[in-house]
Amino acid sequence: MKITILRLMLSGAVALAAACSTPRSPKVVADSKPQAAKPGTAKAAPVAQTGTDELDDYAEASVSDPLEPFNRVMFKMNDCLYLVIFRPVSKGYEFVLPKPVRKGIDNAFENVKYPVRFVNCALQGKFKRAGQETGKFLINTLGGVGGIFRVSDKVPSLVNIPAEDLGQTLAKWGVGHGPFIVLPLMGPSTARETVGLAGDYVLNPVNWGLFWHGGGDWEHDWTMIPPAANTLRSLPEQLEIYDAATKDAVDPYLSARSAFIQNRADAAGK
Repeated sequence: MKITILRLMLSGAVALAAACSTPRSPKVVADSKPQAAKPGTAKAAPVAQTGTDELDDYAEASVSDPLEPFNRVMFKMNDCLYLVIFRPVSKGYEFVLPKPVRKGIDNAFENVKYPVRFVNCALQGKFKRAGQETGKFLINTLGGVGGIFRVSDKVPSLVNIPAEDLGQTLAKWGVGHGPFIVLPLMGPSTARETVGLAGDYVLNPVNWGLFWHGGGDWEHDWTMIPPAANTLRSLPEQLEIYDAATKDAVDPYLSARSAFIQNRADAAGK
């Protein structure tokens, strides 16, 4: 019985890991008073709408929102889950572990995500950046105790390398956003970005299930531990981004939608 309950809890955490394990972009604080938008259309704020969804004008692209009624319901459900479940868990995580320890855990998980960054750099033809990612990974793994310490920050050529993900790669290839959608637990996304999340999830070694292999009934439970831990360590930052986008907003849904599109625009421009 205990094993079954643990499996259900960890399965829920793993579902959220698809989003939390792949942070998309730097924090963007959305305008607390977003301008009204036409029904079914999300606009990147504060840039004017162009009516196109082309990669060269990524920051100005409008995004279709034909599922807005469904999205608003899902947004409300997610908001309740964040408040009732994930905020207390996040606060508990921050209370139990001091900031230096949390930083080391973040560094280690981000270091392991090297394949995500390397593959997407290569797919976009950014081979110099792919080489930088390789150098950063090797230095942090060998000199930073498996990535716990980011010794690469002391190397000028390896500092502040913009992270690449599959959503950016698809954008580079000319794939439009598609319809906007709010995913359960994961929050705002689009058809393209959802495919990107799935691809990055597969590329992330944390999710490969190769970290623990036991015997008997516990084998599958233990293989869930790394993704669940990745979700837990990501919660504080993800909730901070969410709060920055929705706090004091007249319509939190529109504010979160605009912040997401602008975040992806910023990421694509790096």
